[in-house]
Amino acid sequence: MSGYVLGLGAFQLLHPIINISLSQGKGNVSSFSLLTNSNYVCSNSISKQLVLSLWSSTTITTTSSSCTPKLKTQATKSQAGSSSSWPQQQDQEEEEEEEEDFQVVTAIRSQFNDISILDTPNSRMLLLDATHNVHSILYKDQKWTGSYWDEFASLPAIVPKGPIAILGLGGGTTAHLMLDLWPALQLEGWEIDEILIEKLREYLALSDLEKRTVAGGILNVHIGDALSQSVNASGGFAGIVVDLFSGGKVLPQLQKVQTWLELNDRLMPNGRLMVNCGGIDEAADVIDGVVHPKNSSIDGTWVQNYTIKALSKAFPGKVGILS
Repeated sequence: MSGYVLGLGAFQLLHPIINISLSQGKGNVSSFSLLTNSNYVCSNSISKQLVLSLWSSTTITTTSSSCTPKLKTQATKSQAGSSSSWPQQQDQEEEEEEEEDFQVVTAIRSQFNDISILDTPNSRMLLLDATHNVHSILYKDQKWTGSYWDEFASLPAIVPKGPIAILGLGGGTTAHLMLDLWPALQLEGWEIDEILIEKLREYLALSDLEKRTVAGGILNVHIGDALSQSVNASGGFAGIVVDLFSGGKVLPQLQKVQTWLELNDRLMPNGRLMVNCGGIDEAADVIDGVVHPKNSSIDGTWVQNYTIKALSKAFPGKVGILS
């Protein structure tokens, strides 16, 4: 066995998710909740409602915290004020409405995805599939996302020198971060959706990553099945990032031990896998953009993550979990 495994997101969410932030919003969850991570806590969290109308037949509603990207928000602020400051308004709530402009720069349906790219004053975001999960975010004034992509960017520091594969390129956030931090890297990215790649080149600066940096680094984009036998490198990959989802769920192939053994064979000695295992409950159904979970948590414990179960069987004692 040549590699070690880092499993990201060692839990299953019981509600539909938007992967915007690693801090859970407060308040009543409506259609969507947030991907959470106990390692990241946002202070002064304010519960807000986020409403996106991306498709004529779909309205997405979620709760978000103050540290997440906002598109259109409504906030309620409780003010107890003294009688001198707020005469005749004691014990009353003052409602304040905050709005941040956003624009849907492109929205198209491909063979594999409902693709939407949103522009806000602070960021650009890629939303995919029937759940409209955020699969990528690029901030205009900073590199770090405060989400799991930052964890992926640490992989080059702990693997041998050599090419790194990104299985499930998404919007290219991981590739952007890696080449910014490690400009000499050779990245090999796989994405099955050709139309998505075209939109990323046009709106999320993917084409910039396909040009060699001064230090010689580059992202080579491959369109095709990320789990096919053709995904390989002479001498093996130094690292493999696995971020494969469909309909908000981890691909079912990743719940099989054999899949991980095959990926492990594509690593060079001392290479490593880094995996995003988070996602909606694998038993859930997605109907009209709304996730309907079939399982529930017990005392706040997430339902069994079958991807991590497969990883643990494939690599006993060698699976590290960031949750």
